[in-house]
Amino acid sequence: MASRFEIRIDGTSLVGESAGFGMPVIFLHAELTDRRMWAGQIEAVAAAGFHVVAYDRRGFGESEVAEGAFSDLDDLEALLDRLSINAAILVGSSAGGGLAIDFAIENPDRTVGLVLVGTTVSGADEPEFPEALEELLDARSYAAERRQWPSVNRLDAQLWLDGPTSKAGRVDGEPRRLFLEMNGDRLARGPVTPPEELQPAIDNLAGLSSPVLLIAGELDFPHVHELQDDLEGELENGFAVTLEETAHFPNLERPDLFDPVLLEFLEALAGTGEDEDN
Repeated sequence: MASRFEIRIDGTSLVGESAGFGMPVIFLHAELTDRRMWAGQIEAVAAAGFHVVAYDRRGFGESEVAEGAFSDLDDLEALLDRLSINAAILVGSSAGGGLAIDFAIENPDRTVGLVLVGTTVSGADEPEFPEALEELLDARSYAAERRQWPSVNRLDAQLWLDGPTSKAGRVDGEPRRLFLEMNGDRLARGPVTPPEELQPAIDNLAGLSSPVLLIAGELDFPHVHELQDDLEGELENGFAVTLEETAHFPNLERPDLFDPVLLEFLEALAGTGEDEDN
């Protein structure tokens, strides 16, 4: 069973949970969610013999809203120090993947491997959305400008959970309920102070020497797949997997597909690691 923790860093509080023993695995959530998106994986990965940590970044979930400039990268480094974790495997979704990449470039000696799910990369070109989505994206912008947060939440779920070209409500049940709750909490809280900008990772990918597993859902945005293809070609130790009939959050909607791929990669890294206890 996971244990909740709260750590004070630079005048703010980061809240997370940890479970299990063994090689550390750090889960980093997406921009529309919080650490709860990884609940199923926390249980599965801890049961497989790993030390699992997931936390809410500043302004998300239970963690406090930042006041003034801050760095997600500095927060992650400080969190690992406080938890006495020397090196870890990082599993990041979307913006959480972007944070994992930034960390790995800055801290190669602390990075055992990366799992990047529908990842972003700092410094990458702004995405171009299909024309067929213009009406849906315009509706979201209209609702956001008028602070109609329930409508924004519903449209976010259609775009990112169902997939941009999928029927609204394709993903239902607990995954949809959880997404709407996490994103709804984020929208109600209001905008988070943007973290400090770092050197664009897109220009420093040669610094990524650790093994990298890239995962994308078949029904995700085209720009996500284009970026994954670029990363697979750029990274010496990177390889990609596409999970059928899933969109931006394959771990939420199809853990039966996602978890075996994740665990196979983690176990391969643990089998070649020099020290499985940090």
